[in-house]
Amino acid sequence: MNILIGSISEVISNISSYTESFLNSIGIWGAIFSCLLITVESILPFLPVCVFITLVFYSFGSVLGFFISWIFTCLGCFLSFTLFRSKIKNWFERKFIKNKSGDKIKRLMKRIDNISLSSLAILVAIPFTPASVVNVAAGLSNMSSKKFMTAMLIGKVFMVYFWGYIGTTLLECLKHPVYLVRIAIMLILAYIISKIINKHFNLD
Repeated sequence: MNILIGSISEVISNISSYTESFLNSIGIWGAIFSCLLITVESILPFLPVCVFITLVFYSFGSVLGFFISWIFTCLGCFLSFTLFRSKIKNWFERKFIKNKSGDKIKRLMKRIDNISLSSLAILVAIPFTPASVVNVAAGLSNMSSKKFMTAMLIGKVFMVYFWGYIGTTLLECLKHPVYLVRIAIMLILAYIISKIINKHFNLD
């Protein structure tokens, strides 16, 4: 078992060294390009947002890299939401909801409409949740834009931190599982913060 863990650690260490060399070679342009791709990833789910956030963290540092990644992630979500709300929602309702065969879709959309702020914030805080699916579903629903963006601003804090932290300290996370406990604590904090904000602004 120790041999296996040692082999995995060595492989990850080699990958980390290669990645750092690559990032140093492309300089600031790689980070700028990554910012754009972070935004586009909210619309195109096949793009690896974890890689782009790691690039930004490496280039700008953990503090500035976090804020840049968070801003561009939220911007991408807002653009995706707005696109589907303004350009596709009416067509979607005519095509799938207003006809007789749209009962299942109606029930699904009603569930999306009624999702609580805290549940939505937790959903987007989970690192493996596809952002584009959430953005599209919210954009096609009757969810208020204020509720959507509040959940994004809360949840994306923890998602960005997770990928930036994991991406820059992957080897340490394998050696010290306590780092993963911190991620669980952040999810709990996302839930508590969203509950407090919802109680104050009554967004549900």
